[in-house]
Formats: sequence, C-alpha cells, structure tokens
Amino acid sequence: MFEKIVSVLNGIVWSPALVVLLVGAGLYFSLRTRFVQVRRFGLMIRSLFASSEKAEDGSKHGISSFEAFCVALSGRVGTGNIVGVATAIALGGPGAIFWMWIIAFFGASTAFVESTLAQQYKFHHASGYRGGPASYISKGLKAPWLGVLFSILCLIGYGTLLPTVQANGMAGAMGNTFHLPPVVSGLGLAFLLGLVIIGGIKSIARVASIVTPFMALGYIILAIVVIIHHLDAVPAVFGAIIKGAFGMDSVTGGIIGSTIMMGVKRGIFSNEAGQGGGAIVSASAAVSHPAKQGLAQAFSVYVDTLLVCTATALMILCSGCYNIFDAATGRMIFAGSPALGENYVGFTQAAVDTVLPGFGSTFVSIALVFFVFTTVMAYYFYGETSIISFFEGRPDRQKAEKACIWVFRFLLLGMVVFGSLREAGVIWQLGDVGVGITAWINVIALLLLCPQAIRALKEYEQSVRK
Repeated sequence: MFEKIVSVLNGIVWSPALVVLLVGAGLYFSLRTRFVQVRRFGLMIRSLFASSEKAEDGSKHGISSFEAFCVALSGRVGTGNIVGVATAIALGGPGAIFWMWIIAFFGASTAFVESTLAQQYKFHHASGYRGGPASYISKGLKAPWLGVLFSILCLIGYGTLLPTVQANGMAGAMGNTFHLPPVVSGLGLAFLLGLVIIGGIKSIARVASIVTPFMALGYIILAIVVIIHHLDAVPAVFGAIIKGAFGMDSVTGGIIGSTIMMGVKRGIFSNEAGQGGGAIVSASAAVSHPAKQGLAQAFSVYVDTLLVCTATALMILCSGCYNIFDAATGRMIFAGSPALGENYVGFTQAAVDTVLPGFGSTFVSIALVFFVFTTVMAYYFYGETSIISFFEGRPDRQKAEKACIWVFRFLLLGMVVFGSLREAGVIWQLGDVGVGITAWINVIALLLLCPQAIRALKEYEQSVRK
C-alpha cells in the first residue's frame, strides 16, 4: 500500500509538464543571460576562488563564497553521483547521460538566477545570513503565504524524503562490501551527522570546505584510472550515449521516453538546479555583489554533473558492468552483468573491480560514506533555514524556532535510519517526490523574478570592466 501511494505521488509530481518546465526555464535563463554559463566561465572561477570579502554593509556576518560553494556542492555530490547515475543507465540506457548533460548545461543558468536572487533577498539572523527561495518568494513576489508553503515543502523534501535516498544508497554499498546490517550503517551515519549539525552553519561550512574537495578529487582521479584502462571502449561509449539519447539505438530505442525522463530526473536530483537548495546556501555567503555568488554556484553545477556524474557514467559504460531494464515491465533488455541484476550501486563497484580487483566495493563504499555524510549535512542546513524563514519577522519567535530546530534534528536523523532499512525502489521514488515538490514552486518564482537577476548581472559585469 505504501509503495503504491508513493508511486502515485511520484507520477503526479513528475508529470511531463515538470520536465518541460525545468528544461524550458533553463533555456530561457540561458537566453536572457546570453549564456552566462559559457560567456563568463572565467569569471565563475575568479568569483569562486576570490579571497573572503566583507558584505556590502561592511560586516562578516556570513560564510565565504568558497565555503558556500563547498556546502552547496556537498549537497549536490552524493548518492545521485554514484547510485543515481547507475539508476539512470539501468532504466534509460546510455542515452540518459546525454540528457543529464543537457540539464546541467541549462541548469547552470538556473543556478545563477536562483543564487543571485537569494543574495538580493537574504536577511540577518543570529546564526548568520539566511534566505533562499522562501525569502525571494515572500518579498520579491510579495506572497508570504507561498513563501511559507515553500518552507514547509522544503522541510518535507530535504528534511525527510531526500535523506532516506542518501542513507539507502550508503547502506546498500556497505552491505555489499562489509556485510553490515542496514540498521548499523544507518545508526552510524546518524551518529556522525549529529556531531556536526549541532554546531550550525559555521561547523557545517568548515567540514564541507575540507571534506568535499578532497572526496570529489579522489573520486575523479580513480575514475580516470578506470577509463584509461578501458580507453579503447570510449569512442563506442560516446556513440552509444548520442544514439541512445535520440532513440537511434536498437536496444534502447523502445524506451526513449524513459531515457529522457531518467536523464532529467537524475540530473536534477544530482545538481539541484531549480530545486532551491543551492540558493539557500548562497544566501549565507558574505560577498560584495549578489551576481558574484550566482556565478560561483553556476560553476558548482558543472563540477557535480559534468565532472563527477560523467566520471561515474564513463566508468560503468566503458567497463560494460551494467544492465538495462524496461521501466514499464521490469524486463531486462540488455545484460552486461546479469549477476548484478538491479544492484545499482554494484555497477560502479564492479567497474572499479575490472581495474583493481577486490578494491571496487571497498572504495565505492567509503566514497559513498563521505558523499552521503556531506550531502545530508547540507540537507540539514536547508531544513534548518526553512524553519528560520518560517519564523522570520514573527514576534517572540526565538523559543518556538529553537524547539522546532531540535525536533527537526531528531526527525532527520530518524529518517536516515529509516531510509537505510527500506527497499531501494520505493526510496528512490520518495526522493523524486522530494525533488519535484520544491522545483515546481521555485522555478515558477524564478521565471517571474528573473529580470532582477539579469539587472544584477549587467551591473556586476559593468563593475568588472571598470
């Protein structure tokens, strides 16, 4: 019964209309910004690695642009980069990767718009700058009720649904490698998270700025080693990705709808462009101009999808360690590694094992622990900020706000344990629902408020030329 309810909800939230909305919005923002994600690529890098600055009011109330980048990247680089990519291939074939690239390219402009707006509408809080979609919806659209609704949905999506996906992927990998019972993995992750999240945004930012670059770089280096080992297969793999993307492959041509849907779903799940999570972190940065943080966050989409997700995809596809299923019937239509079945995390583990026998399971499991830890850490910050946004401006809010934050902490840690115990299929559908419900409201708000972000970009570009 539970699985059926989740499936129905997923079908409602992820109708083809949402796919059109996300891709269409990214294309629109790209045109309005004159493809800022390409045209200002160098400025993205400079904005990201610039030294820490004071905000426009001269304070150092927030975190640095690089710390905000790392927290946002930690929210993006997680299970979606390993298990999510494998799932996209399993249910959409190699062509799904092409659509992940497309959504990342256009999503970079979406990330720019939402992060710039987050800076424009951020507010002071005792713990630092806060804001995000709830703020620019409430103040920019002058619709406080819709801002409150977004805060509630964000709390549900990031605070309860998405952590289950992360924990489930990690528990599956730890079970494959170390034969740990799922409950042990879930409790261990919850304990480690509890140690960090109590420290607030400063603690989260410090951990993210150390762990996230280290884990992403290490993962990409290993992927390069695996890809080089299978270098002769690379041309054919890229051919399969392009052919599959447009239904020209004889094996996956009959599931072209699933190919596009899975590519978009997993791309959005991984890079978060349009969901609002990156915007929540962006509001916490102390930068000299709103557009500077927008450019930094646009770059994080590239790192997540075009680097980390692509690294996983090429490892799996070059090694041939994957199976493809018809999502409608469950029938296996391609058997690259029949023994793996629907063990999606096993695709990546087996790919590494083709080069370093016996090491793949261990490495991927350890990588997932780091990926999931930092991702759920970011999810906590999104949820906490949603609570703070909900109470902003309300008299005598301190006690109620503090109580809600403590309840949320225990709820999130409980969902981590819950997610580790459930079946992967229903957990991924729960995650899709969490992604979709926030994206619907946020993207529509971005379309309405886009002119403000465009003006900020023009102003910043003029100041850079001087």
